[in-house]
Amino acid sequence: MNYILFDGTVRDALLPFTFTRPVADIRIGILTIREKWEKYLGTTTTTITEDYLSVKYPMVEMGKNVLINSSFLPNKELVGLVEELKENEAVFYGEEVVAFFTTDSQEEVDLSTYKQIEFKEEVLRVENTWDIFSKNEAAILEDFNFLTEGRESQPISKTNNLICPENIFLEEGAQVEYSILNATDGPIYIGKNAEIWEGSLVRGPLALCNNATIKMGGKIYGATTIGPFSKVCGEVSNSVIFGYSSKGHEGYLGNAVLGEWCNIGADSNNSNLKNNYAKVRLWNYASESFEQTGLQFCGLMMGDHSKTAINTMFNTGTVIGVNCNIYVPGFPRNFIPSFSWGGASGFTSYQPKRAFEVAKVMMARRGVEFNDVEADILTTVYELTKKWRKY
Repeated sequence: MNYILFDGTVRDALLPFTFTRPVADIRIGILTIREKWEKYLGTTTTTITEDYLSVKYPMVEMGKNVLINSSFLPNKELVGLVEELKENEAVFYGEEVVAFFTTDSQEEVDLSTYKQIEFKEEVLRVENTWDIFSKNEAAILEDFNFLTEGRESQPISKTNNLICPENIFLEEGAQVEYSILNATDGPIYIGKNAEIWEGSLVRGPLALCNNATIKMGGKIYGATTIGPFSKVCGEVSNSVIFGYSSKGHEGYLGNAVLGEWCNIGADSNNSNLKNNYAKVRLWNYASESFEQTGLQFCGLMMGDHSKTAINTMFNTGTVIGVNCNIYVPGFPRNFIPSFSWGGASGFTSYQPKRAFEVAKVMMARRGVEFNDVEADILTTVYELTKKWRKY
């Protein structure tokens, strides 16, 4: 069967992260949403997304296709239902379509004519940016159980102090030395060739993905995901880092989401709790206003390729777009549009040519090429976000 993942109705609510990727390529738990579906289904998928992303994330349509709403995370029950779909049948969760089997092209589908199958079991769904960290504990647990079922962990060095070692799993090539790992409150997953350096203190749930590093003395609280090839130190709590990003020094990151290719300067911190303990509001791109999250703890949302200078400070509930460069002194405002350069004293536009020069160097350090496809995507983001830059 040909499976196609589509963005659904939540795409704009997941900006700035979906400026540069489909919903399917958001990381939550150990895996991205795409990786979860592909592992459950045992096959590859393609994507229906924004036109400017389609060169990097193409869609392959065949005579028979099952389309899946990327905002829903798979589990065994849901996948079983999706795999059993017949032509002109659709799975719904409440009013939202989860998946449907069609022989029509995507433009011709009329779901009102389909046989509707209601899915009534519990399912994780990513509908807002803050869901990525607030639902990360449940997502880590589901991924951990799925990925480790029937498998044995690689041996863990005896130099470490372990609490609930049965909830700790090391993939091939993972290294941990002279650290304390406490998996009482949730599992700890250490991916292929990932490393935890000496003196680190780790509480689960934790997903340390392949080739990621917790540097010496890192203090990591659950539920945290550190994506592939990322480097982390300092204090990190209930945060998700998509991949290829660095928070390599002291400073606090809490209830936060970082995209790819971000860098947090030494001793930078974000607040995740207002002084009056009020619920936190976040910038909403769709409504172009600050809207209530319903959360008391909510920190920083940072899009791809954004960076901070040393000692940068962020207020509770700050949203930073794609390719921003932020420096001190003072607290910058709670919404910083994409391609902004500056800080509390003011911003100017960060011109794509300069931004791309930095991206080329940073990506090359990790063995990844910054090519014309990436440049075209980011150029489109620059144009799409002009209306929010008043400089």
